[in-house]
Amino acid sequence: MILDLPARWRASILVCAKCEKKLGKKGFGPKGKQRLSKLLRKRAGGGKGRKAGVGVISTGCLKVCPRYAVTVVDGARPRDWMIVQMGTPVEQVEARLGLGEPMAVAAE
Repeated sequence: MILDLPARWRASILVCAKCEKKLGKKGFGPKGKQRLSKLLRKRAGGGKGRKAGVGVISTGCLKVCPRYAVTVVDGARPRDWMIVQMGTPVEQVEARLGLGEPMAVAAE
């Protein structure tokens, strides 16, 4: 048996947790000390997990392993992976992922 489980996500973003871990205390945000996935989740607004506006998933290693950067995959464009350099403003990442403009959420 297969059951459907609704989510409020308007987008799904995969972020390599191993890349983030390799950056250590360096990374993103105003002071450069936050993980990209955490910033994206916080800025997605409204709820956690499937109740959030955007699903940001920390994955295992994506086998790209860039230096001083994080690998990100947009679920809407799985063929176009992004390498986000440490210190890149989160607003720039959101714009590239198309998360800046609000989208209509389907009624439940």
